[in-house]
Amino acid sequence: MAVDLKSTVIKPLHKEGPKFVGAFFAVSVILGFLWPPLFWGGLILTVWCYYFFRDPVRTVPMADGLVVSPADGEVSLIEPAVPPAELGLGDEPRMRVSVFMSVFDCHVNRAPVPGEVTKVAYRPGKFLSAELDKASDENERNGIVLTTADGTRLGVVQIAGLVARRILCETREGAALERGDRFGIIRFGSRLDTYLPDGTAPKVDIGQRCIAGETVLAVLGDATAVPTRRE
Repeated sequence: MAVDLKSTVIKPLHKEGPKFVGAFFAVSVILGFLWPPLFWGGLILTVWCYYFFRDPVRTVPMADGLVVSPADGEVSLIEPAVPPAELGLGDEPRMRVSVFMSVFDCHVNRAPVPGEVTKVAYRPGKFLSAELDKASDENERNGIVLTTADGTRLGVVQIAGLVARRILCETREGAALERGDRFGIIRFGSRLDTYLPDGTAPKVDIGQRCIAGETVLAVLGDATAVPTRRE
């Protein structure tokens, strides 16, 4: 039982995490010398920082054709949209599934499908709330294109948010990723857009919670969408 509890509470930390957790704790100690109650407030923020940078092990479904969520969070938008021009995916709308990550979600991003990274494109921009539709067009973003073994191309875009000020892409053009492989992280609240290929419909609904690397967003070539949930 003790081992199970430990693995449940203590999660692996992304490599970006230690410097931030250390900085939060150091500030907490300094504030504690100024006024002891401030130490406890800082300690709470240090624990939050630790969990923000958590990088838990995920059980990735391995069936052929599955498109898994690239991010933890809530599905905020499902709609046809033209992919960012820098991805080279054409000017025809594709079905876009947006997953919004709050500051309490794990922010490690994972590949939705296995394939070769055939494009990495960064574009500076604004820092509007990532929940807004126009954030896809106006905010700072970094996109990758994954090309599967049969030539299917899928776009994934990391979008900075109101608090997020740093997008990290940890892959490069020519790299081979497996479904669920880590490819980046965004610091402090943001969103990921997945542009599905033609003939593929989402299997999730707006408001649904997603787990990166585990939740199935779609099945390649399956155009049967899930029924829209009604309130």
